[in-house]
Amino acid sequence: MFDVYLQNEFWFAALQLILAMLGMGATLTLGDFTSVLKAPKAFGVGMLMQIICVPLAAFLFIKGFSLEAGLAAGIAICAAIPGGTISNIFTFFAKGHVPLSISLSGVTTMASLLTTPLILGLLATSYLPENFTMPSAQIAQDIVLYLLIPLCLGMLILKRFPKQAPTLSKICVRLSLLVIVVMVVGAMGAGRVDFESIGFKNVVLINGLIAFLVFISYLIPKINDLKSTEVSAINIEITVRNINLGLLINASLFPAIGGIADPIGNIAFSTLLIYGGSQLIFGTGIVMLAKLNILNLFPVTVASDTQN
Repeated sequence: MFDVYLQNEFWFAALQLILAMLGMGATLTLGDFTSVLKAPKAFGVGMLMQIICVPLAAFLFIKGFSLEAGLAAGIAICAAIPGGTISNIFTFFAKGHVPLSISLSGVTTMASLLTTPLILGLLATSYLPENFTMPSAQIAQDIVLYLLIPLCLGMLILKRFPKQAPTLSKICVRLSLLVIVVMVVGAMGAGRVDFESIGFKNVVLINGLIAFLVFISYLIPKINDLKSTEVSAINIEITVRNINLGLLINASLFPAIGGIADPIGNIAFSTLLIYGGSQLIFGTGIVMLAKLNILNLFPVTVASDTQN
């Protein structure tokens, strides 16, 4: 039974991403993208952190701890993917700048057509077998077909059917979560999930990476004197990644051949699941701290501000 999952893992991953992006698109308008013009500094900081700081942090962890191929590939995928709908929800609960969060998610998602293959190529290629070739064109094609097109279709549905769009969005997101549950069960039954091979030490490292991203995504916006709502939005957007896209990329990079799962792909898959579960815990923590206004008790200022 689980062999059927392995043979069709890519299509399960594609389906959950299509549903998630259709649901996300049904909450977005073109105005959400143009709203960044009202906060260009915050948007610029958020974009630079997504495209430069996150991959750099992943690179430091991969090199600094000499990670094995599967774990390095999993972390590289986490760094290469943008934020998603969950980050927007966490930002709402944290009373953060929701339009900024949505804009960052939308624009980085669009940009992932170029940035994701590039970042993966820079971070992961040297940790893969010598005969491995990064399928950049295939990844770009998958992003267009299973991410951008459903996203745009969802936006079109919102424009044409504004009353029905919220219901469609909820249904799509919930179905996407259901497909992820099916994927986890199928992957565990087929031996795709390999937590034992990862080991406790590497689980700590994955969570250490998340904690580091939480820290720098709070510190850098603060140093740039952004509003607390903007800081919260960027903090969550950098921490909470679009694991849906990560699962699709992993299935594309490491497909099961002849019903046998790729061992590197197994560990990368497990890494994505660990990151996905842990980011929810960290995201909840950020929301609680923001609601209690605890972080603002420790203001961060640059030296020039202090002297003034």
